[in-house]
Amino acid sequence: MKKRMIWMAPAAILGMVVFITIGGTVVMLLWNWLAPALFGLRLITLWQAIGLLALCRILFGGFGLGSGHRSSSRGRMGERCKPMTPEERERIRQGLHDRLRQTAPLDSNPRD
Repeated sequence: MKKRMIWMAPAAILGMVVFITIGGTVVMLLWNWLAPALFGLRLITLWQAIGLLALCRILFGGFGLGSGHRSSSRGRMGERCKPMTPEERERIRQGLHDRLRQTAPLDSNPRD
């Protein structure tokens, strides 16, 4: 058991390094293939790609295992709706539906 534990930490660290390297390489290759041709941007290095990957992880989340914040917020909403009567739930649904219909869709071609 102890021998197994001794190898787990280095194996985990090595796995993280390999995962980060592969992810950074994929980001670098995709960026260097698409961004300069489409947007006229500069090529990036592996370290910049890893930084970009980390920035995206911080800003947008992802790569997480298990349930995310979406499912937990649905769970909280479900808990809040449990004590409501069916009429109250329908009234809330109708209010949300009305709000969504009132918001105008983004139209890039105004009809004036």
